[in-house]
Amino acid sequence: MITPGAAGSRPPEALYVHVPFCVSLCPYCDFVVVAGAAARGPRSRVAAFLAALRRELELRADALDARWGPVPVGAGAVEALSRTARAPLASLYFGGGTPSLLPAEEIAGIVELVRGRYGLSDDAEVTLEANPGPDERGDAAALRAAGVTRISFGAQVLDDATLRVLGRRHHARDVAAAISDAREAGIPSLNLDLLYDVSGQTVDAWAGTLEAALDLRPDHLSLYALTLDDPDAEGLTGPTGDHLPVTRGARRWRQAAVRGQDEDRASAMYRHAVQRLAEAGFEGYEISNWARPGHESRHNLAYWERRPCEAIGPGAHAFDGATRRWNAARLDAYLAALTPIDGGPGRLPPGGEETVDADTAAVEAVILGLRTSRGIPVAASCRPPLADHFDWALTGGLLEVTVDDRIVLTTTGRLLSNELFSRLV
Repeated sequence: MITPGAAGSRPPEALYVHVPFCVSLCPYCDFVVVAGAAARGPRSRVAAFLAALRRELELRADALDARWGPVPVGAGAVEALSRTARAPLASLYFGGGTPSLLPAEEIAGIVELVRGRYGLSDDAEVTLEANPGPDERGDAAALRAAGVTRISFGAQVLDDATLRVLGRRHHARDVAAAISDAREAGIPSLNLDLLYDVSGQTVDAWAGTLEAALDLRPDHLSLYALTLDDPDAEGLTGPTGDHLPVTRGARRWRQAAVRGQDEDRASAMYRHAVQRLAEAGFEGYEISNWARPGHESRHNLAYWERRPCEAIGPGAHAFDGATRRWNAARLDAYLAALTPIDGGPGRLPPGGEETVDADTAAVEAVILGLRTSRGIPVAASCRPPLADHFDWALTGGLLEVTVDDRIVLTTTGRLLSNELFSRLV
């Protein structure tokens, strides 16, 4: 018997798996990362983490089964779908950290566990984030055999001097080799993550990185302005927080780096990317993301469209349509809960949750919708939260109305979206 969920809640369509290990910690990174000896060598904690991860996958699946009924798998699955609220997942995403540090056989095992307990559609997108260095990107052929259909490489920039500024371990030439290996292995879709507005980076240097990236013929590009937040000051690093404290060295690096940033230069970099990528046949389908037709990130679209997603691992965030839940970021607490030293069965890790009320949901729908090239219906201009700010944004050139009656951000609107979104909240 299926137990109804909270009003507005729905079973997940996607699953995020957070792998927190990196060989070294980049000073600008705010993701949940455990680096150094914990990631490699005799003191590695990877095996302990994988045991805890599998346990959390099982416990979360048990909870979904109790709430929505099990996902039909195997023979007769199609017919059984009419008797359950759950359908197989459309997306599985291994994020990090550096998930490509895991052996391919471990990735394959997790994919099969997910397939058995959560279901995976026949055409599911299975993404793995990877660093492009030769000792970090993994075996592309083995990853393809494990079920990976999409790799996202953290290239950041494609000149060695700026890579050194960012504290990256790889060289620009490694990105080309990583793309080549993945293509040869038959990985169907490839993304490059790139950073702009890095201290000391000129517009010409950014244009050079963009041209070098296009020469590699990726299917997708994610372009992010370097952001230097302070999760400690924001209260996100406590025992149940979803961030880890910033190290002293990283804090010093950020304080120096922010002095080398420039809003006008960042704007010029973004505008150049918009024009150049359009010329190259990429659609800017979201503020920071461009894709060749058919290569949009289905997993990230689920976030922007507020569809329910399950999440596993330290610091991971889940959403069921009505409630957001997160795991605490600290690896020790994660392991202690799921794989206690007394050999007990384990329990779900610490964290927190919040219910999304109707007003908050309305704001989120507008903000997330405007992030995408599809935008939102023109009728939204007459309803809160956009109604009070629509004329201001339209007159200021931040918004425009398309011929099919959709409201979308202009390029200027994308650059000033934080100002608009702060007014909506």
